[in-house]
Parts: sequence; C-alpha cells; structure tokens
Amino acid sequence: MERPAPSAGYLRGEPGMGVSLAMPRPVLRDRADNIRAAWPQVNARADDALINNGWIAGCVEQVVALMIGSELRLSYKPDCSAFGWDAKQTRAFASRVEGRFRIYGSQPREVDAHGRYTLGQLQAAVVRQWFGTGEVPAEIDWLPRAGCETGTKVRLIPSHWLSQKTDPLTNLYQGVRSGLRDPEPVSYLFETRDPMGFCREVEKRARDGFGRPKIVHVFDGVGNQVRGITPLAPALKIVRQFDQLADATLTAAMIHAIFAATIESDYPTEQVLQALQGEGERDELAGAFNAFLNQTADWHKNVNIDLGRHGKIAHLLMGEKLKLHGSEHPNATYEAFANFLLREIASCLGVMFEDLTGDYRGATYSSIRMGIAKKWPLMEYRRRVIPGRFTQALFEAWLEEEIDAGRIEIPGGIDAFVANRTSLCKADWKGPPKPQADDAKAAKAHQTWFEMGVMSREQICNDLGADHEEVIRQRVDEEMLENELRAEAGLPPIEPRSRMIGHNGGPAIADEDDDQRDEAA
Repeated sequence: MERPAPSAGYLRGEPGMGVSLAMPRPVLRDRADNIRAAWPQVNARADDALINNGWIAGCVEQVVALMIGSELRLSYKPDCSAFGWDAKQTRAFASRVEGRFRIYGSQPREVDAHGRYTLGQLQAAVVRQWFGTGEVPAEIDWLPRAGCETGTKVRLIPSHWLSQKTDPLTNLYQGVRSGLRDPEPVSYLFETRDPMGFCREVEKRARDGFGRPKIVHVFDGVGNQVRGITPLAPALKIVRQFDQLADATLTAAMIHAIFAATIESDYPTEQVLQALQGEGERDELAGAFNAFLNQTADWHKNVNIDLGRHGKIAHLLMGEKLKLHGSEHPNATYEAFANFLLREIASCLGVMFEDLTGDYRGATYSSIRMGIAKKWPLMEYRRRVIPGRFTQALFEAWLEEEIDAGRIEIPGGIDAFVANRTSLCKADWKGPPKPQADDAKAAKAHQTWFEMGVMSREQICNDLGADHEEVIRQRVDEEMLENELRAEAGLPPIEPRSRMIGHNGGPAIADEDDDQRDEAA
C-alpha cells in the first residue's frame, strides 16, 4: 500500500482551491516596500474621494467632531519628584501650565505659522490630512511676531511635499533619513517650489541639539514602516464600485424617464424593411412602401400625443398602441446591495453604518450602544496617536520656550527642563465624551458602577469628557461665588452640594472631604 503524500496544513488542495488562489498571487514583502510602490496613486484616489464623495467627506467631518470637538484639552500630569515637590505644588504648577497653554492655543497668531488657525482648527486639519494620505508632516518653527508673547509656531506641510526618494547607502528611505547606528529619523527631505516655480529639495533636521522637536511626522502602521498611507486604501475599490452602481442606476432611471411612452406598431420602419429585401426587390417595393409611410406620417401629424396634458385622447392607426413605461430603477435589490458596500466602507473608516449613512431604521438602543462600545476604543486610539502626537510635540516645544523665557518657573530653569524633559512633558489630551444613546440610562449605569466600587469619580468624568480636578475646582468656585452673592443680597448661605445629594447609594461625584468624613464616621 502506498503511503499518502504529505500536504500542507494551510491552503490544501480542496476542490476549487487551486482556481481561486491562482489569480492573483500575492507576494510577501515589507510593508514599507508596498507603501512606497502604491503611495502616490492610492493617496491620490483617497484624496479625490474625500473631495468628491459625499459619504466619505461627511463621515470624515463627523469623525473630526467626535475626535476633536472644539479642541483637544491639555490634561497635564508632570512628574516633579526631581524638584522635591509635593502633590499640592505639582497640581499648582500643572494648573498654571494648562492655563497658559489654553491661552496660547486660542490665538491663531501665537500658534499658527500662517496666523490663520487656532489649535483646535489645526488638530482638525491634521485628522483630515491623515484620512487623505495616512500621514501628517509638520514643522515647528521659531517666528517672533509683534504683539505675540511666544515665538513657537507650527506649520502643517502637505504630505506629497515629503520626497519619495530612496538611497540605502545614506539611510534615506522615502524622504526619511535615519541615523547610521540609531534608527531614529534625523532629517526629512522635502520637495518644494521656490517663488519662481522651480522645484528644489530642502532637508530639515528632526530635532535640534537640545532635543527640541523641529519636524513632526505623524502616522500609524507596522514595524519597519517609515511612511504612512491612507486608512481608506482597503476601501477604495468599494468606493469606486458604489460610485459605479449609483451612476449606472441613475442613468437607467433617467433613460426610463426620457422614454416614458412608446408606440407599438406592426409596421416596420423603412430601414428595417430595406434590410430584409434583396437588391432587386428594393426598387419594386420602395415606391409603394414609401407612399404608405408618407400616409402614416401625414396621419400622425394631426395626432398630437402630449403626455403633459390631462385627459388627452389620441386616435392611432390600426395595429398601433400607446404603451406607458414606469421606471424600474432603482430596483428592489438596489438598497440592499448599496448598503452592503456602505457597510464595508464604514468598517474601514472605523465608524458604524448608521454614522456613515444617517440611517437608523431598525436600530435599537442595545444595538447602538453595542456599536458605540466596539468602535469607541478605536476612536480613542486614533485620537491619541494622530492629533494627540501632533499636539504633544507642539506642547513640548512651547513649554521649553516658556521655561527658557522665565514665564513659567521651575528650579534650575531651562537646564533642569532639558535634563528632565520626559518627566516634565507627560500629558494627556482630552476630547469629546463617548456618545450615549440614552443619557438617563448612562447616568444610572455610572451610579451603579460607582456604588459597586469598580468605577471612580475620575473615570466617570473621563466618560463625560471632563477633567476631574477641573470639575472639583469649578464646583468650589461656583459655591463660593453663589454664597457671596447670597450674602450681599441678605440671603442665608446654601448647603454644600455634596450634602444635598442623598447618600443612599453615594453621589456620582462628591468632594474628597466627604470621603474623609465618611471614613472617620
């Protein structure tokens, strides 16, 4: 008996498997090589879709609103243990930095090299550019201006300005030059145009000698990848198919609208009759048939078939009938197939089908809540690695200037900042809260988790898109101001809000002093 031949565990010779895998045949290679080969064409198509496709453009704007809101807010969490500061001193320092940076980001002439956009607008532009090209290069420059406190400015750079040149001998790959021993990027090669319109190459360093960021290159990908590519790349074929489906359906519907009525007749036209005749027959029958066609034409001259007039009666010749046509496009399967294509596009964009289409038919509270729960972590991840990284680099450069200029003071000055840059630049970037299908049910869930002890007040504030410390400070300031106004009006002071809330299950947000009093009791 012959022993069976060994076979592979994957892609074994199942019936039809050879045919389905024969064309096309993919090849394994570095993702960086795939991106370098496809970057211009893929990103050009994605940028065109962002401009000309209403579904894509509208969904991207919605993602910008969910990811950025009006602006990503700084939540500064420095480690000041090197200075011997306690928690209170650290909070006071962080509060001052947050206030200063909020003022800086709200002024276009302070933050934007072109003096056009606020920080929130720049963050939104970063997200839009990332969807179009998968990467965002930006330059942090020093541009002192009259009437401005700071010289740190940021300039967004179009992605296609970053060169596609590759030279392995000098560690240059797609315009990104790495160190000889340290693979960190040391410079970037840009292809720009001078005022005369001539193309020229400019190479700019990634950081200066003190570690201050000069070029920010934001993208997401896999290992050994030096350039980004649009996240729409897997869906570009589907976008094209949807456009073709919509165009073909619209064309068919318009044709049916134009040819809404026809006359069915047993008499062939002159051309059809001649096509059926031989050469000898044409001369004999042409005269008789032409006479018949002329009589038919004269009859129809006096019979006006006007579909725009109500109640019009047309008298046709014997054997003729008027047939009205109804449009059969879009047909019953159009919506199902179109939604199938839109679902794949929505999955690639990282949003729910309802977000892309605005169609909530058949959606329930549970389905919407489950969809948000599955998609929101991706939204938070992209917020952190795309606009968050861009803003973090700008914040580091701004904070360095503030400390160097003495507007923000730390022990040891700028030298201490350079030595402790990583510890002093630790920050989170807060955006809009997670959408809720039902605010009342979400509040009840927060209360339940708080009572069970598995969710803190800070986590609840994070879910609501608020800063925990800022909420406490605002509540204290609000109560103090209200009591001052009541005292001026001769009214008795109000009870602290935390005491007014029933403690049967504990308040959703309470003061820290209340916890201490409860523990003491």
